[in-house]
Amino acid sequence: MKQLSKLAWRNLWRNRRRTLITLASVLMAVILAIAIRSFQKGVYGNMISNAVSFSTGYIQVHTKGYWNDQTINNSFEAGRQVQQALNNTPDISLSVPRLESFALASSGQHTKGVEVMGIDPAKEQEMNGLGKKIVRGKYISNSDGQGILVGDGLAKYLHLSLGDTLVLLGQGYHGTTAAGQYRIAGIFHYPLDQLNNMLVYLSLPDARSLMAAPNRLTSFSLMLKNPDDIDKVTTSLQHTLDSTWEVLQWPVMNKTLMQEIEGDNAGGIIMLGILYIVVAFGVFGTILMMTMERKKEFAVMIAIGMHRIKLITVVILETIFIGLLGILSGAVLVFPVVLYLHIHPLALTGAAAETYQQFGIEPLLPTSVDPRIFLSQGITVLCIALISALYPLWYINKFKLAETLKQ
Repeated sequence: MKQLSKLAWRNLWRNRRRTLITLASVLMAVILAIAIRSFQKGVYGNMISNAVSFSTGYIQVHTKGYWNDQTINNSFEAGRQVQQALNNTPDISLSVPRLESFALASSGQHTKGVEVMGIDPAKEQEMNGLGKKIVRGKYISNSDGQGILVGDGLAKYLHLSLGDTLVLLGQGYHGTTAAGQYRIAGIFHYPLDQLNNMLVYLSLPDARSLMAAPNRLTSFSLMLKNPDDIDKVTTSLQHTLDSTWEVLQWPVMNKTLMQEIEGDNAGGIIMLGILYIVVAFGVFGTILMMTMERKKEFAVMIAIGMHRIKLITVVILETIFIGLLGILSGAVLVFPVVLYLHIHPLALTGAAAETYQQFGIEPLLPTSVDPRIFLSQGITVLCIALISALYPLWYINKFKLAETLKQ
Protein backbone atom coordinates (compact mmCIF):
# COMPACT_ATOMS: atom_id res chain seq x y z
CA MET A 1 0.00 0.00 0.00
CA LYS A 2 2.88 2.35 0.81
CA GLN A 3 4.37 1.76 -2.64
CA LEU A 4 1.02 2.43 -4.34
CA SER A 5 0.60 5.64 -2.32
CA LYS A 6 4.06 6.81 -3.39
CA LEU A 7 3.25 6.00 -7.02
CA ALA A 8 -0.08 7.89 -6.81
CA TRP A 9 1.62 10.95 -5.32
CA ARG A 10 4.32 10.96 -8.03
CA ASN A 11 1.68 10.55 -10.74
CA LEU A 12 0.01 13.76 -9.58
CA TRP A 13 3.08 15.89 -10.14
CA ARG A 14 4.22 14.16 -13.32
CA ASN A 15 1.64 16.30 -15.12
CA ARG A 16 1.40 19.42 -12.96
CA ARG A 17 -0.93 21.29 -15.29
CA ARG A 18 -3.56 18.55 -15.24
CA THR A 19 -3.28 18.16 -11.47
CA LEU A 20 -3.55 21.91 -10.83
CA ILE A 21 -6.70 22.16 -12.99
CA THR A 22 -8.36 19.38 -11.00
CA LEU A 23 -7.08 20.85 -7.74
CA ALA A 24 -8.47 24.29 -8.64
CA SER A 25 -11.96 22.88 -9.22
CA VAL A 26 -11.96 21.21 -5.79
CA LEU A 27 -10.46 24.28 -4.12
CA MET A 28 -13.13 26.64 -5.54
CA ALA A 29 -15.85 24.21 -4.51
CA VAL A 30 -14.59 24.21 -0.91
CA ILE A 31 -14.24 28.01 -0.79
CA LEU A 32 -17.77 28.60 -2.13
CA ALA A 33 -19.39 25.93 0.07
CA ILE A 34 -17.68 27.14 3.28
CA ALA A 35 -18.38 30.81 2.51
CA ILE A 36 -22.10 30.26 1.83
CA ARG A 37 -22.66 28.03 4.86
CA SER A 38 -20.58 30.26 7.10
CA PHE A 39 -22.70 33.29 6.22
CA GLN A 40 -25.91 31.32 6.77
CA LYS A 41 -24.84 29.99 10.16
CA GLY A 42 -23.42 33.36 11.16
CA VAL A 43 -26.69 35.16 10.44
CA TYR A 44 -28.67 32.49 12.31
CA GLY A 45 -26.28 32.81 15.25
CA ASN A 46 -26.76 36.59 15.22
CA MET A 47 -30.54 36.18 15.25
CA ILE A 48 -30.35 33.76 18.17
CA SER A 49 -27.88 35.98 20.03
CA ASN A 50 -30.27 38.95 19.69
CA ALA A 51 -33.21 36.95 21.00
CA VAL A 52 -31.18 35.44 23.84
CA SER A 53 -29.25 38.46 25.10
CA PHE A 54 -31.80 41.22 24.52
CA SER A 55 -34.85 39.26 25.59
CA THR A 56 -35.35 35.79 27.00
CA GLY A 57 -31.92 34.27 27.71
CA TYR A 58 -31.26 30.67 26.65
CA ILE A 59 -33.67 29.50 29.35
CA GLN A 60 -36.29 31.39 31.32
CA VAL A 61 -37.69 30.38 34.71
CA HIS A 62 -41.04 31.85 35.74
CA THR A 63 -44.30 30.83 37.36
CA LYS A 64 -46.48 28.35 35.49
CA GLY A 65 -48.71 30.14 32.99
CA TYR A 66 -46.77 33.41 32.93
CA TRP A 67 -45.60 33.05 29.34
CA ASN A 68 -49.21 32.83 28.07
CA ASP A 69 -50.45 35.61 30.38
CA GLN A 70 -47.62 38.07 30.96
CA THR A 71 -49.11 40.23 33.70
CA ILE A 72 -47.56 41.54 36.88
CA ASN A 73 -50.06 39.39 38.83
CA ASN A 74 -48.21 36.29 37.60
CA SER A 75 -44.98 37.44 39.24
CA PHE A 76 -43.33 35.56 42.10
CA GLU A 77 -41.39 36.30 45.24
CA ALA A 78 -37.66 35.84 44.74
CA GLY A 79 -37.39 33.14 47.41
CA ARG A 80 -34.71 30.63 48.26
CA GLN A 81 -36.00 27.62 46.35
CA VAL A 82 -35.53 28.95 42.82
CA GLN A 83 -32.36 30.88 43.68
CA GLN A 84 -30.82 27.79 45.27
CA ALA A 85 -31.73 25.67 42.23
CA LEU A 86 -30.04 28.17 39.92
CA ASN A 87 -26.95 28.47 42.11
CA ASN A 88 -26.60 24.67 42.28
CA THR A 89 -26.64 24.25 38.49
CA PRO A 90 -22.99 24.60 37.39
CA ASP A 91 -23.78 24.91 33.66
CA ILE A 92 -25.53 28.26 34.24
CA SER A 93 -23.10 31.14 33.77
CA LEU A 94 -25.50 33.94 34.69
CA SER A 95 -29.04 34.30 36.08
CA VAL A 96 -30.63 37.68 35.35
CA PRO A 97 -33.66 38.73 37.43
CA ARG A 98 -36.30 40.86 35.73
CA LEU A 99 -39.61 42.51 36.58
CA GLU A 100 -41.54 43.32 33.40
CA SER A 101 -44.80 45.13 32.82
CA PHE A 102 -46.45 47.65 30.55
CA ALA A 103 -47.35 51.29 31.14
CA LEU A 104 -48.37 54.49 29.42
CA ALA A 105 -45.41 56.88 29.11
CA SER A 106 -46.20 60.57 29.02
CA SER A 107 -44.21 63.75 28.47
CA GLY A 108 -46.14 66.97 27.98
CA GLN A 109 -48.85 66.36 25.40
CA HIS A 110 -47.22 63.22 24.01
CA THR A 111 -47.99 59.69 25.22
CA LYS A 112 -47.03 56.19 24.13
CA GLY A 113 -47.41 52.64 25.42
CA VAL A 114 -44.09 51.22 26.59
CA GLU A 115 -42.63 48.05 28.08
CA VAL A 116 -41.18 48.73 31.53
CA MET A 117 -38.31 46.41 32.48
CA GLY A 118 -36.96 46.38 36.01
CA ILE A 119 -33.38 45.12 35.96
CA ASP A 120 -30.31 44.44 38.02
CA PRO A 121 -28.03 46.87 36.12
CA ALA A 122 -24.81 44.93 36.81
CA LYS A 123 -26.23 41.60 35.59
CA GLU A 124 -27.96 43.17 32.61
CA GLN A 125 -24.66 44.73 31.61
CA GLU A 126 -23.00 41.32 31.82
CA MET A 127 -25.76 39.72 29.75
CA ASN A 128 -26.10 42.13 26.84
CA GLY A 129 -23.72 45.06 27.40
CA LEU A 130 -26.57 47.51 27.96
CA GLY A 131 -24.20 50.11 29.44
CA LYS A 132 -22.27 50.22 26.15
CA LYS A 133 -25.49 51.07 24.29
CA ILE A 134 -25.86 54.38 26.15
CA VAL A 135 -25.41 57.19 23.59
CA ARG A 136 -26.24 60.07 25.94
CA GLY A 137 -26.17 60.33 29.72
CA LYS A 138 -25.04 57.53 32.01
CA TYR A 139 -25.94 54.01 33.00
CA ILE A 140 -28.13 53.45 36.04
CA SER A 141 -27.38 51.48 39.21
CA ASN A 142 -29.52 50.02 41.97
CA SER A 143 -28.53 52.87 44.26
CA ASP A 144 -29.30 55.73 41.84
CA GLY A 145 -33.00 56.06 42.63
CA GLN A 146 -35.55 57.57 40.27
CA GLY A 147 -33.32 57.29 37.19
CA ILE A 148 -34.66 55.78 33.96
CA LEU A 149 -33.16 54.69 30.64
CA VAL A 150 -35.15 55.23 27.43
CA GLY A 151 -34.50 54.31 23.81
CA ASP A 152 -33.56 57.07 21.42
CA GLY A 153 -36.61 56.35 19.25
CA LEU A 154 -38.92 56.80 22.23
CA ALA A 155 -37.02 59.91 23.37
CA LYS A 156 -37.47 61.45 19.93
CA TYR A 157 -41.19 60.61 19.82
CA LEU A 158 -41.84 62.07 23.29
CA HIS A 159 -39.44 65.02 22.77
CA LEU A 160 -37.28 63.99 25.71
CA SER A 161 -33.70 64.87 26.53
CA LEU A 162 -31.38 64.20 29.48
CA GLY A 163 -32.73 65.47 32.80
CA ASP A 164 -36.34 65.67 31.56
CA THR A 165 -39.11 63.93 33.46
CA LEU A 166 -41.02 60.94 32.13
CA VAL A 167 -44.34 59.99 33.72
CA LEU A 168 -45.34 56.31 33.79
CA LEU A 169 -48.93 55.26 34.44
CA GLY A 170 -50.15 51.68 34.50
CA GLN A 171 -51.49 48.84 36.59
CA GLY A 172 -49.43 47.51 39.48
CA TYR A 173 -49.54 44.27 41.42
CA HIS A 174 -53.08 43.08 42.28
CA GLY A 175 -54.76 46.02 40.58
CA THR A 176 -52.96 48.83 42.35
CA THR A 177 -52.26 52.00 40.40
CA ALA A 178 -48.70 52.18 39.10
CA ALA A 179 -47.76 55.83 38.75
CA GLY A 180 -44.40 57.54 38.96
CA GLN A 181 -42.24 60.22 37.43
CA TYR A 182 -38.59 59.61 36.61
CA ARG A 183 -35.64 61.67 35.52
CA ILE A 184 -34.06 60.64 32.20
CA ALA A 185 -30.64 59.37 33.29
CA GLY A 186 -29.58 57.94 29.95
CA ILE A 187 -30.68 57.36 26.36
CA PHE A 188 -29.69 54.09 24.71
CA HIS A 189 -29.59 52.95 21.12
CA TYR A 190 -30.00 49.33 20.04
CA PRO A 191 -29.57 48.30 16.41
CA LEU A 192 -33.20 47.14 16.71
CA ASP A 193 -35.83 49.87 16.23
CA GLN A 194 -38.45 47.82 18.07
CA LEU A 195 -36.46 48.09 21.31
CA ASN A 196 -35.53 51.74 20.79
CA ASN A 197 -39.16 52.77 20.28
CA MET A 198 -40.94 51.05 23.16
CA LEU A 199 -38.55 49.93 25.92
CA VAL A 200 -37.61 51.70 29.17
CA TYR A 201 -35.33 50.38 31.92
CA LEU A 202 -35.66 50.97 35.65
CA SER A 203 -33.54 49.52 38.43
CA LEU A 204 -35.28 46.65 40.24
CA PRO A 205 -35.94 48.70 43.43
CA ASP A 206 -37.57 51.49 41.38
CA ALA A 207 -39.64 49.05 39.29
CA ARG A 208 -40.86 47.23 42.39
CA SER A 209 -41.80 50.51 44.01
CA LEU A 210 -43.66 51.66 40.87
CA MET A 211 -45.67 48.44 40.61
CA ALA A 212 -46.21 47.96 44.36
CA ALA A 213 -44.51 44.57 44.03
CA PRO A 214 -41.85 44.40 46.78
CA ASN A 215 -39.37 41.53 46.41
CA ARG A 216 -41.16 40.24 43.31
CA LEU A 217 -39.90 39.20 39.87
CA THR A 218 -41.54 38.04 36.66
CA SER A 219 -38.66 35.85 35.49
CA PHE A 220 -35.07 34.72 35.68
CA SER A 221 -33.32 34.76 32.31
CA LEU A 222 -30.44 32.30 32.22
CA MET A 223 -27.23 32.34 30.21
CA LEU A 224 -25.25 29.12 29.78
CA LYS A 225 -21.55 28.31 29.73
CA ASN A 226 -22.20 26.07 26.75
CA PRO A 227 -25.45 26.65 24.76
CA ASP A 228 -25.33 23.02 23.60
CA ASP A 229 -26.16 21.99 27.20
CA ILE A 230 -29.58 23.64 27.03
CA ASP A 231 -31.53 20.35 27.16
CA LYS A 232 -29.45 19.05 30.04
CA VAL A 233 -29.92 22.24 32.10
CA THR A 234 -33.66 22.40 31.35
CA THR A 235 -34.18 18.81 32.47
CA SER A 236 -32.15 19.39 35.64
CA LEU A 237 -34.16 22.48 36.61
CA GLN A 238 -37.49 20.80 35.85
CA HIS A 239 -36.57 17.95 38.23
CA THR A 240 -35.33 20.34 40.91
CA LEU A 241 -38.24 22.82 40.88
CA ASP A 242 -41.81 21.89 41.76
CA SER A 243 -44.84 22.10 39.45
CA THR A 244 -45.55 25.78 40.23
CA TRP A 245 -42.57 26.73 38.08
CA GLU A 246 -42.14 26.70 34.31
CA VAL A 247 -38.78 26.26 32.59
CA LEU A 248 -38.82 27.28 28.92
CA GLN A 249 -36.08 27.22 26.29
CA TRP A 250 -35.55 30.12 23.90
CA PRO A 251 -36.95 28.29 20.81
CA VAL A 252 -40.30 27.85 22.60
CA MET A 253 -40.40 31.55 23.49
CA ASN A 254 -39.30 32.68 20.01
CA LYS A 255 -41.40 30.51 17.69
CA THR A 256 -41.55 33.13 14.94
CA LEU A 257 -37.77 33.42 14.90
CA MET A 258 -37.41 29.63 14.77
CA GLN A 259 -39.79 29.45 11.81
CA GLU A 260 -37.79 32.14 10.02
CA ILE A 261 -34.53 30.28 10.64
CA GLU A 262 -35.96 26.90 9.59
CA GLY A 263 -37.47 28.38 6.41
CA ASP A 264 -34.29 30.22 5.47
CA ASN A 265 -32.16 27.17 6.30
CA ALA A 266 -34.26 25.03 3.96
CA GLY A 267 -33.68 27.57 1.19
CA GLY A 268 -29.97 27.64 2.04
CA ILE A 269 -29.73 23.86 1.77
CA ILE A 270 -31.38 24.00 -1.66
CA MET A 271 -28.85 26.66 -2.74
CA LEU A 272 -26.01 24.47 -1.47
CA GLY A 273 -27.50 21.52 -3.31
CA ILE A 274 -27.44 23.49 -6.58
CA LEU A 275 -23.86 24.55 -5.83
CA TYR A 276 -22.87 20.94 -5.21
CA ILE A 277 -24.42 19.88 -8.54
CA VAL A 278 -22.42 22.57 -10.36
CA VAL A 279 -19.31 21.56 -8.44
CA ALA A 280 -19.89 17.88 -9.21
CA PHE A 281 -20.09 18.60 -12.96
CA GLY A 282 -16.93 20.71 -12.75
CA VAL A 283 -14.97 18.07 -10.86
CA PHE A 284 -16.33 15.28 -13.06
CA GLY A 285 -15.38 17.24 -16.18
CA THR A 286 -11.76 17.61 -15.05
CA ILE A 287 -11.53 13.93 -14.04
CA LEU A 288 -13.11 12.90 -17.35
CA MET A 289 -10.51 15.00 -19.19
CA MET A 290 -7.76 13.43 -17.09
CA THR A 291 -9.03 9.92 -17.89
CA MET A 292 -9.17 10.56 -21.64
CA GLU A 293 -5.61 11.91 -21.56
CA ARG A 294 -4.33 8.87 -19.67
CA LYS A 295 -5.92 6.04 -21.65
CA LYS A 296 -2.63 5.06 -23.25
CA GLU A 297 -0.84 5.36 -19.89
CA PHE A 298 -3.32 3.00 -18.25
CA ALA A 299 -2.97 0.48 -21.09
CA VAL A 300 0.84 0.52 -20.93
CA MET A 301 0.86 -0.01 -17.15
CA ILE A 302 -1.43 -3.03 -17.45
CA ALA A 303 0.59 -4.35 -20.42
CA ILE A 304 3.81 -4.38 -18.38
CA GLY A 305 2.14 -6.44 -15.67
CA MET A 306 0.27 -4.16 -13.27
CA HIS A 307 -3.02 -5.67 -12.07
CA ARG A 308 -6.13 -3.66 -12.83
CA ILE A 309 -7.12 -3.65 -9.14
CA LYS A 310 -3.80 -2.03 -8.25
CA LEU A 311 -4.24 0.57 -10.99
CA ILE A 312 -7.75 1.30 -9.67
CA THR A 313 -6.26 1.71 -6.17
CA VAL A 314 -3.67 4.18 -7.51
CA VAL A 315 -6.41 6.26 -9.21
CA ILE A 316 -8.50 6.27 -6.02
CA LEU A 317 -5.46 7.41 -4.02
CA GLU A 318 -4.78 10.14 -6.60
CA THR A 319 -8.37 11.38 -6.21
CA ILE A 320 -8.10 11.33 -2.41
CA PHE A 321 -4.80 13.25 -2.52
CA ILE A 322 -6.22 15.86 -4.89
CA GLY A 323 -9.39 16.12 -2.80
CA LEU A 324 -7.50 16.54 0.48
CA LEU A 325 -5.10 19.08 -1.05
CA GLY A 326 -8.01 21.06 -2.49
CA ILE A 327 -9.97 20.95 0.77
CA LEU A 328 -7.00 22.00 2.93
CA SER A 329 -5.95 24.73 0.49
CA GLY A 330 -9.52 26.05 0.21
CA ALA A 331 -10.01 26.03 3.99
CA VAL A 332 -6.68 27.82 4.56
CA LEU A 333 -7.51 30.47 1.95
CA VAL A 334 -11.08 31.13 3.09
CA PHE A 335 -10.49 31.02 6.86
CA PRO A 336 -8.86 34.49 7.21
CA VAL A 337 -11.76 36.05 5.28
CA VAL A 338 -14.36 34.20 7.36
CA LEU A 339 -12.56 35.15 10.59
CA TYR A 340 -12.34 38.82 9.58
CA LEU A 341 -16.06 38.96 8.72
CA HIS A 342 -16.82 37.19 12.00
CA ILE A 343 -15.00 39.92 13.95
CA HIS A 344 -16.07 42.77 11.62
CA PRO A 345 -19.47 41.71 10.19
CA LEU A 346 -20.93 43.43 7.15
CA ALA A 347 -23.50 46.08 8.13
CA LEU A 348 -26.67 46.20 6.06
CA THR A 349 -28.12 49.55 5.01
CA GLY A 350 -31.25 50.85 3.35
CA ALA A 351 -34.27 48.62 2.72
CA ALA A 352 -32.42 45.43 3.71
CA ALA A 353 -31.55 46.90 7.13
CA GLU A 354 -35.14 48.06 7.66
CA THR A 355 -36.44 44.58 6.83
CA TYR A 356 -34.11 42.99 9.38
CA GLN A 357 -35.09 45.52 12.05
CA GLN A 358 -38.80 44.92 11.44
CA PHE A 359 -38.22 41.32 12.48
CA GLY A 360 -36.22 42.42 15.53
CA ILE A 361 -32.90 41.32 14.05
CA GLU A 362 -29.69 43.31 14.18
CA PRO A 363 -28.90 44.34 10.55
CA LEU A 364 -25.53 42.60 10.35
CA LEU A 365 -24.12 39.79 8.22
CA PRO A 366 -21.54 38.03 10.40
CA THR A 367 -19.90 34.74 9.50
CA SER A 368 -19.55 31.68 11.69
CA VAL A 369 -16.19 30.08 12.44
CA ASP A 370 -17.71 26.86 13.74
CA PRO A 371 -15.20 24.08 12.88
CA ARG A 372 -18.09 21.79 11.98
CA ILE A 373 -18.83 23.95 8.93
CA PHE A 374 -15.30 23.44 7.58
CA LEU A 375 -15.38 19.73 8.38
CA SER A 376 -18.83 19.01 6.89
CA GLN A 377 -18.22 20.98 3.68
CA GLY A 378 -14.78 19.40 3.28
CA ILE A 379 -16.22 15.89 3.66
CA THR A 380 -19.03 16.69 1.19
CA VAL A 381 -16.64 17.98 -1.47
CA LEU A 382 -14.33 14.97 -0.93
CA CYS A 383 -17.31 12.65 -1.43
CA ILE A 384 -18.17 14.49 -4.66
CA ALA A 385 -14.60 13.99 -5.87
CA LEU A 386 -14.69 10.28 -5.00
CA ILE A 387 -18.02 9.81 -6.75
CA SER A 388 -16.60 11.58 -9.82
CA ALA A 389 -13.70 9.09 -9.73
CA LEU A 390 -16.12 6.22 -10.42
CA TYR A 391 -15.81 6.89 -14.16
CA PRO A 392 -12.04 6.26 -14.43
CA LEU A 393 -12.51 3.18 -12.22
CA TRP A 394 -15.21 1.88 -14.53
CA TYR A 395 -13.04 2.67 -17.57
CA ILE A 396 -9.97 0.89 -16.14
CA ASN A 397 -12.04 -2.18 -15.42
CA LYS A 398 -13.68 -2.31 -18.87
CA PHE A 399 -11.28 -1.02 -21.55
CA LYS A 400 -9.74 -3.48 -24.02
CA LEU A 401 -5.96 -3.53 -23.81
CA ALA A 402 -5.11 -4.29 -27.44
CA GLU A 403 -7.45 -1.69 -28.92
CA THR A 404 -6.25 1.03 -26.54
CA LEU A 405 -2.54 0.34 -27.29
CA LYS A 406 -3.23 0.69 -31.05
CA GLN A 407 -4.77 4.16 -30.62
